[in-house]
Amino acid sequence: MKPCWASRSAARMLGLLALGMILSGIAVTAPRAVQAQNIGDRTVSGTVQDASSSPVANATVFLRNEKSKTIRSYTSDNDGHYHFAQVNMAEDFDLWAEKGGHKSAVKTVSSWDARKEFVSDLKLK
Repeated sequence: MKPCWASRSAARMLGLLALGMILSGIAVTAPRAVQAQNIGDRTVSGTVQDASSSPVANATVFLRNEKSKTIRSYTSDNDGHYHFAQVNMAEDFDLWAEKGGHKSAVKTVSSWDARKEFVSDLKLK
């Protein structure tokens, strides 16, 4: 017959082993969940506005990749709308508009932002 302490010790070891397996499962799956957020493409769109919040047609909207420094541009339509498709969610971008010597503040489209549709109005100063 085994002493009482031996079965308690075995139970304690099994409990610690189970806890270790649970914790290691959390540590392994957490980074994958974060990575899954920035896989694929998103759209970036909005409206270019003047100081009185009226739409601005024919403004140039710039989308610059922060890493490669490549720039895409779009000319706003008659209602001031702009739209970029197939924007890589795993990269960061700067977004701003310009027209006639006026420029909006620069906004960041972050790779940490999980939205598939990034909508931002740009106000010219």
